[in-house]
Amino acid sequence: MRDAIEVLTTDIRGMSAADTARLLADSAMEFFATVGSSVLCQRLSPSVVGLPPASASGSVLTSFATLPDTGDLAVFYVDSAPPTSRWYKYRIVAFNTRSIATTCAASSSFASDADVASGAKAYAVSLDAPLPGVVQGGSPVRFIRRGRYSLYRASDGDWYLGYRRCNAIGAIASACGTIQPLSGPYRAYSPDANQSGLVFKYFDRAGGDAQSVPSSLARVEVTARAASRQSLLVEGRRWTPADSAHVAVAVRNRL
Repeated sequence: MRDAIEVLTTDIRGMSAADTARLLADSAMEFFATVGSSVLCQRLSPSVVGLPPASASGSVLTSFATLPDTGDLAVFYVDSAPPTSRWYKYRIVAFNTRSIATTCAASSSFASDADVASGAKAYAVSLDAPLPGVVQGGSPVRFIRRGRYSLYRASDGDWYLGYRRCNAIGAIASACGTIQPLSGPYRAYSPDANQSGLVFKYFDRAGGDAQSVPSSLARVEVTARAASRQSLLVEGRRWTPADSAHVAVAVRNRL
């Protein structure tokens, strides 16, 4: 159960409720989780941008939990006078490494001559459409991946926490791939929240129910209940031990 709680806590905390929650159900969540962040070093063409390497000039400007690919989105932030500040979202067409000299030159101020001389590799990201002119060097960029966590019954008859990677764009019912088990077994699904093996509850800032209004989501409570494979004889009575865990996760920048 600890594995399930840790995975869910990390991804839920890093999501952006304003534009990434896609499914909020009692035993499943589908949303865009952050897989990396960086800063735009320079524009290589209208639809291709360069990012600094993970460590440039002694500073960590790029960080990835896993490298983005063509199933992910790149989201660029432009900070201007409200209400025009916004994120620009694009699908990734290609993501690869290139020479820092051509991708994030020292003249950009996000790399140094020493970085170039060392032969360090920077990142080039190709997008599905041209960026607007307001997105320039220094703009923060997040990389997000769409996925669904859910309680499901596997072929062995037991119930597990599973994960499906989903297409960045597509109908919820058909966008996700084959489910993969992450941890378990858990108790079987039940419409009774006090009995089910995995339960999600959703709240807004005021503590009200946010399940039907994903944009108001501020907190998610997760309860996991393990299913034991063994029973014990205690004082002449057969007893099946049980374990559970509960956590409340605040969504980033919502509380």
